[in-house]
Amino acid sequence: MSEPAPAPENKRRDFRNFFQSVGYAIEGFWAAMRHEPSFREDLLFVVCLTPIAVILPVKAVSTAVMLASLFVIIIAELLNSAVEWTIDDISLEKRPFAKRAKDMGSAAVFLAYINCAVVWGVIIYSNWHRIQTLEFLTWPPQFLQ
Repeated sequence: MSEPAPAPENKRRDFRNFFQSVGYAIEGFWAAMRHEPSFREDLLFVVCLTPIAVILPVKAVSTAVMLASLFVIIIAELLNSAVEWTIDDISLEKRPFAKRAKDMGSAAVFLAYINCAVVWGVIIYSNWHRIQTLEFLTWPPQFLQ
């Protein structure tokens, strides 16, 4: 008969542990920056569209939703990269299940882009009457006059 597995130890949760977790997250971000061209491309896409989302004359909730749809792309890319690196670390030989897992990760990134396009399209379409006048680009803004 086999020995029973030891009980899992309780993780301590304090400020030191919180700061370690933040440190690991920052390390993961920089690892993605160094080793993942797709992540850098997605991040460039997000950086370019963020100012547009902020200056468009839409309600604050719409701006938040537009920004959230951008961040979903980055999150999906990070998870996709983690899946790919894990599979490659286990074995570099061609295996059908490994390919399927990698393809599913890529599909998640693709769907995040589709989600972003739909969200932005709906918001821009529903606010087109304000966007087309370009009044929000005039200087000085109305609230300063």
